[in-house]
Parts: sequence; C-alpha cells; structure tokens
Amino acid sequence: MYRSLFPRDLFAEMDRLQRDMQQAFDHSPGIRGYGRGGYPALNVGGTPTTVEVYALAPGLDPASIDVNLDRGVLTLAGERKSDLPKSDEKTTLHANERFAGRFRRVVSLPDDIDPNAVTATYRDGVLQVSIQRRASAQPRRIEVQ
Repeated sequence: MYRSLFPRDLFAEMDRLQRDMQQAFDHSPGIRGYGRGGYPALNVGGTPTTVEVYALAPGLDPASIDVNLDRGVLTLAGERKSDLPKSDEKTTLHANERFAGRFRRVVSLPDDIDPNAVTATYRDGVLQVSIQRRASAQPRRIEVQ
C-alpha cells in the first residue's frame, strides 16, 4: 500500500488513522499471527534437544544486550540509540518508523530446560539464544530384553 509522506486528502488520512487504531486494539490474530509483540521481534521454537529464541535486533551493540535466565524465564533487555539528527529549526522529520529507546522482552520457557547450558550469539542483527534441554527429558530408546 502506498502512503504519501505528505498527506493531501484529510479524509483519507483520517481513515488510515482509524484503521491503524483499530488494528492496535484488535486482539484477534491475523494471517501472520500476533505481530504486536514489541521490539525486538522474537521467533521462539525448539528441537528435541534445545529451545531456540531468535531476537531480530539489527543495529545493536552486542555488549549492550542483557540476557538473563531466572527460574525458567528468559529476559532480553537493552537500549537502541536513535540515529536521527538533533531536532532544530532546519531539520524536518517526515517519517520515523524505526524503534529507538529501552526495550525488554520476557519469554517463559518449558520446565525441561537446563539453566546451566545456555549460549547467546549475535550475528547479522540477530540474537540467537540456545538453551539445552535436560538429558533426563530427552527421548531415548529402550531395548527390550
């Protein structure tokens, strides 16, 4: 959908604003699921041996990201600095869709994770947190005697 940076039709702009407000308060999932989770966007999944959390956070310094795991709750926190020029009478901002500021995301994890086997890597703007599942929770084949 094309959206002009300089709206010319007041009624069309009011209609767009109404749709945006309706979408912000609509709690039913769309075709892409629940997309209003916040920053950074998260993908959470698992394998039989690990739980994988991917945080899509381009432009962050990896040292500025706090990753904590406490009693089965993973917390990702940090701050993203704004790259915008300082506002003055010579500067006009027409659109700003990039998030800047402090963020905090919390994910509840399953009971079978091993809190001592966690790795976090940041590459190409994606933070990957990998948590191993306990060996006792792993499926195993039992041989019949």
